[in-house]
Amino acid sequence: MKKTLLFFTFLIGIISINAQTLEELKATQKVKKDSIAAIQGRVNAIQGQIDALPGWKKGAFGTIGGSISSFKNWYAQGTPNNNSGNIGFTVNAFANLTQDKFFWRNAGNINLSWVKLDDKDDPTDSDKFREATDVFNITSLYGHKLSETFAISGLAEYRTTILSNFNDPGFLDLGVGATWTPAKDLVVVIHPLNYNFVFSSNAVIDFESSMGAKILVDYTRQINAVSFKSNLSMFQSYKSSDLSNWTWTNSFGYTLWKMIGIGFDFGLRQNKQEAFNYQQSQPGSISAAKLEDADNKLQSYWMFGLNYKF
Repeated sequence: MKKTLLFFTFLIGIISINAQTLEELKATQKVKKDSIAAIQGRVNAIQGQIDALPGWKKGAFGTIGGSISSFKNWYAQGTPNNNSGNIGFTVNAFANLTQDKFFWRNAGNINLSWVKLDDKDDPTDSDKFREATDVFNITSLYGHKLSETFAISGLAEYRTTILSNFNDPGFLDLGVGATWTPAKDLVVVIHPLNYNFVFSSNAVIDFESSMGAKILVDYTRQINAVSFKSNLSMFQSYKSSDLSNWTWTNSFGYTLWKMIGIGFDFGLRQNKQEAFNYQQSQPGSISAAKLEDADNKLQSYWMFGLNYKF
């Protein structure tokens, strides 16, 4: 009986010691975490001071996504014997110069992807990759500062596709107006004097250039392991709303290990001239149709995959 009592007393003592040790370790861990948070806060404050210094700031991040598959005698689907795959990537880059009296902000976005579906039961079916997503956009914004948040500015923006129809069509905006920078990472451009040049050579329709107003909003930010960029570009034609267009692109990246992580990109666009050109190129289209009758559906894309931060 005494041995049993002694054993239970010993066991309770061990449990009590372990519990006490666990609480002590958790308390120590909390102190360490608080210390790390304090150090990170000081590092972020110093980085903010570095970012505020005049000079060039450059950076880039992108997303790579892809998959391949092969099916044989998989009768549950419409093409039981096939090889398929898709691959794509996006790159967002910037080079910004900040000085006491002026700034010069440059940015580029490329989003390309290819897909294939090779039906083994169809000898006429192509086994090659073909273009899916094709986005190319560059901007250059110069501003003469009137204050820390307002500037008189000039903007050049060019967007097109590059895989199969480079500059056909291509859209170039040139304009002047004002730029508002309420925060370090946020830029709002309002240019009431802007000309939208549209270039095309082999298009089905004759694209039309026009005068109008340009609005551009860009927010690019990096918070520890998270990088993201959102860009809205709008052109409102003074001649006709049918010649107006807008594009909204977004990129998100989260670093998991060193420079590698996961990324997600998506974009939306409406451009009636592009929609009309596509609809007129389809079999059975009415050649006498007018631009105003085009079905200007919302365009969209998205991509998810590995992310690499340069």
